[in-house]
Amino acid sequence: MTEYKVVETATVTDENLEAILNEWVDKGWLLDGIQFAMREASKRPAMAFVLFTRKKTENTPGGHQ
Repeated sequence: MTEYKVVETATVTDENLEAILNEWVDKGWLLDGIQFAMREASKRPAMAFVLFTRKKTENTPGGHQ
């Protein structure tokens, strides 16, 4: 079974996105995609949603890999 993780951030910078990616990939999650929420009056995103997946297993506590 696939498990999903969504990390929301209002600080949309390359450094912050890199930190989120490195943190969750290090915990065993695989990047599934990044969605940006845009502002009306700006070309910069107001928020980002970083999406991860991983396979649930029966062998680990809580069903996590």
